[in-house]
Amino acid sequence: MTFAFVSNYINHHQIPLCNALYRELGKDFTFIQTMPMEEERVAMGWGVDLAKLPYVKCLYREEYDCLKIIAESDVVLLGWTMREDIAKSRLRSGRTTLRVSERLYREGQWKAVSPRGLLAKYQEHIRYRRRDVCMLCAGAYTASDFHLIGAYPEKLFRWGYFTALRTYAQGEPEELKIKDGALHLVWAGRFIPLKHPEYAVRLAKHLRQKGYKFHIHMLGDGELEPSLRQDAAQAGLGDAITFYGYTEPEKVRDVMEKCHIHLFTSNYLEGWGAVVNEGMNSGCVEVVNAQVGAAPYLIRHGVNGLVYPDDDYERMEEMVEYLFDHWDEAKHMGRAAYETIRDTWNAEHAAAELLRFTRELQKGRIVPAESGPLSKAPVIRPGRMYQSMMNGELKDSAADAWSCK
Repeated sequence: MTFAFVSNYINHHQIPLCNALYRELGKDFTFIQTMPMEEERVAMGWGVDLAKLPYVKCLYREEYDCLKIIAESDVVLLGWTMREDIAKSRLRSGRTTLRVSERLYREGQWKAVSPRGLLAKYQEHIRYRRRDVCMLCAGAYTASDFHLIGAYPEKLFRWGYFTALRTYAQGEPEELKIKDGALHLVWAGRFIPLKHPEYAVRLAKHLRQKGYKFHIHMLGDGELEPSLRQDAAQAGLGDAITFYGYTEPEKVRDVMEKCHIHLFTSNYLEGWGAVVNEGMNSGCVEVVNAQVGAAPYLIRHGVNGLVYPDDDYERMEEMVEYLFDHWDEAKHMGRAAYETIRDTWNAEHAAAELLRFTRELQKGRIVPAESGPLSKAPVIRPGRMYQSMMNGELKDSAADAWSCK
């Protein structure tokens, strides 16, 4: 089977999946990059040495060869190509094609009423609703957006990002944690408003006031970093918070391995949130805003992490405080988080499911996975998602609910 993955550019969030596909398919797998990476992304450390990836071809350098591969491959997975002419040609060909997307309406589904927007969505998606084209939903809110406009009926499936997997011996994740009598929390990402890094500093003030022993590790940089450093210094938190500045991805993972709790405080504008995968893989107890795309797919509340509703800082604070007060009974969630990534939400498993799924498609059958990647994506309105997680309606995500008052 020849397989082509077409997207704007390859990055460290896609490489593990592509490597897994290449190990399985060899020269029959190609990643086609349609544009150079923006300088801003390169400066953030997203740059990739394409010469080290034998399966990558660049459309803007070898257009004829790339278009030929897209036209002739048995299977094509279309991501964010920035070239709708390419997508249209493939989708009209009748050959096995899948699409992958984050959500359409991050700022609110009310935008779906725009006539101009609907026309664009018709041209790009709705017109193919009766064709055998499946949508891989990179985030739990994606299915609702596509369902709202009537695209890909009964052909919406769970998907996401799959970060580099670290595996450990039995008990090793727990042994790697810092043992100095304090709980260590890690926050990692860009210091920008949608990611709410200020929540971590605010939390530090609260924990200090309550007398807890803790340390918060903040990795990343961005526009809010100078003001947060100043705020922490003025609050006398110099001994309680370490600001690392920009940190290479491998170093981020090294720090996560040593920490007990991972905070992910982004709001609804976060399409997926790959650091959730990384925190879970590191055996951290996750405390995550349920509005981010990864949370409903990856987190089973009270089993392998905790989710708080609607960007609610106070609820996040309550959950962290509960962990401090009940750490001996709560720390098992870190082990369960690691097992979730090790066993299901990793590149090797996703690649195997993707190839199985596409082989069935080639036979004219849609056969979803029972759980995890390529299982059916539940269609749940954004406003109901948190309650659905608590009620266990996502099946894959909240069978055993836990709550703190």
